[in-house]
Amino acid sequence: MTKVNAIITSLLLFLVLFLNVGVNSASATGVYDLPLVNNGDDIWIIDDAEVISKTTEAQLNNQLKDLATNTGNETRMVVINRLEYGDTIESLTEEIFAKWYPTPEEQNHQTLLVLDTLTNRTAIESGEGVASVLTPEISDSIVKETIVVPLKSSQYNQALIDAGDRLVAVLSGQEDPGAPKIKELDIDGTFTSAEETDDRSATIWMIVLLGLATLIPMITYFWYVGFPGN
Repeated sequence: MTKVNAIITSLLLFLVLFLNVGVNSASATGVYDLPLVNNGDDIWIIDDAEVISKTTEAQLNNQLKDLATNTGNETRMVVINRLEYGDTIESLTEEIFAKWYPTPEEQNHQTLLVLDTLTNRTAIESGEGVASVLTPEISDSIVKETIVVPLKSSQYNQALIDAGDRLVAVLSGQEDPGAPKIKELDIDGTFTSAEETDDRSATIWMIVLLGLATLIPMITYFWYVGFPGN
C-alpha cells in the first residue's frame, strides 16, 4: 500500500497547488497585464473583463474620441475581472495612470476610470489640467453615485455610458448634470467584498477537495485489486 499512498499523496498535492493557483490568480489583472497606452493614442476602452458590448464600446469610443479632438482632454476606461492580491481599485488606478503617463506634462489633461467587476468598485484618476472642472467632489460622486445605480444589477454597459456622459459633459466645460436622483442609495449593499468572495471560493474548493480525497483512494484501490465482477 506504500505505492498507493504515494500516488494518492502526489495527486492531492498536485490538486491543491493547481486549484490554489486557479483560485488566487485566475483572471486577476495587474498593471503589467494591460496594454501600454500613451498620451494621444486612439485607444479609449480596454475591456479586459469582456463584459462590454460592441455597441457600447463603439459609442464610448466615438464619444471619448470627440472629447479629445474638441477639448484636448483625454479620458480612458478600463474594465477588469478582479484585482491582484494586495491591490485596491484605487492603487491599481494610480499605477496604471503613472505607467501610461509618467510625467506631469503627460498626465495634465488625462482622466482614467477603472472598474473591477468582482467587487463592483470603481476609481478615477485625473491630471492637474482638468482639476478645475473635474473636481475631487465630482469624481467621488461619479464613483459612488452615478456608476453605483446600474451596478446594483450588474449593468456594466449602462454604468460606463452614464459615467461617460457625465465625464464628457464636465470635461467639455458644460454644467455638471449631477448624480441620478435616488431617494436612498445603499452603496455598501451594492458591493461584495473581496474577502467575502474569497471565503465562498475557498469553501467551494474545500468541498471539491474533500470529495476528491474520498474518491481518489477508492479508484486507486480498485485499480490495483480489480473492480467487482472483473
